Amino acid sequence: MINTLIVDDEPLALDVLETYIEKIADLKLVKRCTNALEALEVLQKEPIDLIFLDIQMPQITGIDFLKSLADPPLVIFTTAYPNYALEGFELDALDYLLKPISFDRFLKAVNRGVDQIKLQRARLSQAQAPEEGEDYFFVKADKKLVKVNYADILYIEGLKDYVIIRLELSRVITLQTMKSLEDKLPQQKFKRIHRSFIVNIGKIHAIIGNMVEVIEKGQPKHLPIGKNYRDELQELIDKSRL
Repeated sequence: MINTLIVDDEPLALDVLETYIEKIADLKLVKRCTNALEALEVLQKEPIDLIFLDIQMPQITGIDFLKSLADPPLVIFTTAYPNYALEGFELDALDYLLKPISFDRFLKAVNRGVDQIKLQRARLSQAQAPEEGEDYFFVKADKKLVKVNYADILYIEGLKDYVIIRLELSRVITLQTMKSLEDKLPQQKFKRIHRSFIVNIGKIHAIIGNMVEVIEKGQPKHLPIGKNYRDELQELIDKSRL
């Protein structure tokens, strides 16, 4: 699933893009934003793969907003002004859609984005796949490199710029982001279920409503399932059901 964000100060444009996004099975709308500052808050909290970004907005233009992002997602500019096209492409925007946007033109841009994101994910997964037989990794903690066995991990909890790796008998605290650690973990063994939690799939004891249950030190521990991760977790569960 490709998480998308719409940033536009025109209600009609927001409605049109949301309607179009709902027609594409690969896309999931995370939020509609009316300005760049609101969009920045979403980017700091949620994983976003693709932004539909208006250019002419109050306070901060879409171009200035994109320039301010250190590691931006893919961007498709949406605007009524064709004179910004060159600058948009110089910022490596995926496409530049002129309003009013037809569905055919929208679909053409989205298909390029979907193909590019899927290719990036495949390359990342291949590059970071552990070597055959590898069942551990090292992280820096307490001024030393600590060996962590995949099989010992119950779940991983994010806390600002730190992550806490919860093991069956202990824990390891390391200075890095959830995203950076998630990218290094084998996807066949670990699943992100919330912006603050990654769970060892093999340690899931039960699914209870919007909670994942694991057993920590002999007691049930319930981890929340974020709404943006629920569908992918459900797909994983459905594949394993008898």
